[in-house]
Amino acid sequence: MKIREIFRSQFFNFPLVRRPYVIAEAGVNHEGELDIAKRLIDEAQEGGADAIKFQTYRAGSIASKYSPAYWDLSQEPTTSQYELFQKYDKFWKAEFEQLKLYCDECDIEFMSTPFDVESATFLNDLMDVFKISSSDITNKPFIEYICKFGKPIILSTGASSLDEISEAVGWIEENGNAFALLHCVLNYPTDDANANLGMIRSLMVEYPDRIVGYSDHTMPKDMKVLEVATLLGAVILEKHFTHDKMLPGNDHYHAMDKEDLKFFRANLERTFTLLGKFDKEALLSEQPARQNARRSLVAAKAIHAGQVIEFSDLTWKRPASGISPRLIEKVVGKMALKDIPEDAALQLGMLK
Repeated sequence: MKIREIFRSQFFNFPLVRRPYVIAEAGVNHEGELDIAKRLIDEAQEGGADAIKFQTYRAGSIASKYSPAYWDLSQEPTTSQYELFQKYDKFWKAEFEQLKLYCDECDIEFMSTPFDVESATFLNDLMDVFKISSSDITNKPFIEYICKFGKPIILSTGASSLDEISEAVGWIEENGNAFALLHCVLNYPTDDANANLGMIRSLMVEYPDRIVGYSDHTMPKDMKVLEVATLLGAVILEKHFTHDKMLPGNDHYHAMDKEDLKFFRANLERTFTLLGKFDKEALLSEQPARQNARRSLVAAKAIHAGQVIEFSDLTWKRPASGISPRLIEKVVGKMALKDIPEDAALQLGMLK
């Protein structure tokens, strides 16, 4: 399913838990190399992502020259946001147009998060849905500018209070855009203890008529975090993606790779096999148990023809080949039409 179809579908006909739409967040892990960007697309598609998402910005428009780092300096030693963004802001309109075409060839959806008006404008021609970063959740003029394109919006809510989320949602709703909210924690990386996946349910309670998902910054490890997020009802999942987790830099070491993604998809399929149906019913596979493990009304002692059956004449034993014990009130007081030996299951034809 394409992302726009999720917004168009009858979302509330979905079960509480459904297979998520997975976005491989490549960000700037291409490091300015088109060949690497295409490799990321190939590997995201191979791993089972529904979409690959990049980031589009210019260092000079996203951060001042005096903006401090807020990431793990042992993994990414650059102490200025401006300096870090300068390393990776080489891709622009022409490059993203090429990547969009390559995504189409590879049958994976293209996305990129814009961080300024110019990039939002040219990305509008390349995407069906806009993603707005947690860092822009208080950026009213930018959110309103993106709303003018009339497309659905995926809004990350990292480091935000419910009041701030409500305010941003208000700006979107005033423009009539469909939107989804992603729970997110802005720690790079996020410790498991700080993931707070329960906040997914908080967003679902606050916005019961909206799509809710999760943007993950935990270490990939066993990918259990994304699985739990799915079981809590996250419809959209986003996680940083790389072709090599051993590379230096802020977004490689806590990213998943194609093998992590394959592992997650395989485990998730087993989980959905376990979940099975969401409407309770007896299964065909349970028919032998229904027949043999349930009980019948059984003569506790010999019952003679013409005798009126009393409660003390009856007991209940397996299998369910006779009258069900749930009908005991309809049996007590009836007359036996024939001799019923002790331990025989009662049948309707035995009673008047």
